[in-house]
Amino acid sequence: MASIEDFQKIDMRVGRIVAADPFPEARKPAYKLRIDFGLLGERTSSAQLTRRYKPEQLVGRLCVAVVNFPPRQVGPVRSEVLVLGAVPDETDVILLAPDTDVAPGTSIA
Repeated sequence: MASIEDFQKIDMRVGRIVAADPFPEARKPAYKLRIDFGLLGERTSSAQLTRRYKPEQLVGRLCVAVVNFPPRQVGPVRSEVLVLGAVPDETDVILLAPDTDVAPGTSIA
């Protein structure tokens, strides 16, 4: 079991996707995302959203991401945040997002 203290160590924020590009070098189908987190700045991520979304459908959308995990190298991309999604099966990810517009950088509690 995780404690509330464990949960409080995770910094989740709302971001706005500003770019979504194909990522053919990834082992599993993915996009390279650039996400604006307001005062935290822009961060990059690799996200396996290709089954459900086209790049142009992602640009401008809000998302939720963990911003305080160490960066991971995913092929040639330095993934700086973990974009969160629901995973109905191993090839499908549904982007998690607030249901109303909020400022990039807003904390998730």
